[in-house]
Amino acid sequence: MSTFEKVIELVHETKKIILNPELRSEIYQKGASDFVTAVDTTVSSFMQTELEKLFPEIGFMSEEGNNQHFKGNRWILDPIDGTTNLIFDYQLSSVSLGLLYNGEIVFGIVYNPFTDETFYAEKGKGAYLNNKRLTVSERDISDSLIEFGAGSTRKNEADLTFQIAKEIFMDCIDIRRICSSALAISYIAAKRIDGYFQKVLKPWDYAAALLILEEAGGSISDWKGAKMQFEKPSSIIASNKRIHNYLLSKMPQL
Repeated sequence: MSTFEKVIELVHETKKIILNPELRSEIYQKGASDFVTAVDTTVSSFMQTELEKLFPEIGFMSEEGNNQHFKGNRWILDPIDGTTNLIFDYQLSSVSLGLLYNGEIVFGIVYNPFTDETFYAEKGKGAYLNNKRLTVSERDISDSLIEFGAGSTRKNEADLTFQIAKEIFMDCIDIRRICSSALAISYIAAKRIDGYFQKVLKPWDYAAALLILEEAGGSISDWKGAKMQFEKPSSIIASNKRIHNYLLSKMPQL
């Protein structure tokens, strides 16, 4: 069994935590429209403990942890990407785990315990969904479905975000909002949608899915077209590559 297969098994073990009704009912509000549950904190603690056993030399960065000025090789975890979805039993939430090594993501997994779908990729070895190889679509914008993130904690930017979405909506087939960025980016890899954008995302929101998309042949950048980084929040565009320049053209250079 390879090392990354052991990591996949660990991520799958979080299902029993995520489906625990008592943990899901413990809800705390971090800020306006910003929630954390006991599921988030329990998954984070479990993954940190188990990963440190396997990789004591590699650091650990989680949404539910103290991550200020974190440098070097590290696991980057979002214990629940889509916490509000979890609270409302929307069943579109994911565990997102990426390994940053020597400045690049070399392994990523995004797991939806409600559907038992596991998206994963290892650098240079392709992207997979439950062992099926993934490749992005070749659809043009006129044939595309586009996902966007509005940021429920950044409602002061809603006018800008929804104006961009409206302009894109007029050119594409339709718009989606599933509200798990890790799943959205993985869905591009699986041909379910074709593009995604958001003004501000944290590294744990995209670290794992970034590699999955790239290994499936897609593109990902910030709104200026620059390579994504993992030290601070960033704007993001993810796509099937074919429509990347189109999406870039719609983003204001703030």
